[in-house]
Amino acid sequence: MSLSREEFFRLLLSAVGSHHVGKDGVVSGSDGPRCWTIHLLPLSDGRLGRVALPRHQIEISFDGHRDEEVETFMARFHRGFQRGGG
Repeated sequence: MSLSREEFFRLLLSAVGSHHVGKDGVVSGSDGPRCWTIHLLPLSDGRLGRVALPRHQIEISFDGHRDEEVETFMARFHRGFQRGGG
């Protein structure tokens, strides 16, 4: 899947809920003592013929979460970015 930076941030609310967007593509959120951070790092565009496809590396880190909480977060994150098709 290819997303522009703007599209990523538009879809992020449904993917993670309430969050704070900081400088340089750093997004963070918390639930009491537990917090998470997402780093959005630009990569060079992919190419499909003449079409340029924006690409980003996404790094997600968790602090204070149990394994099942991380799994729940990641499932919601992935659902937030799924696109229908057929």
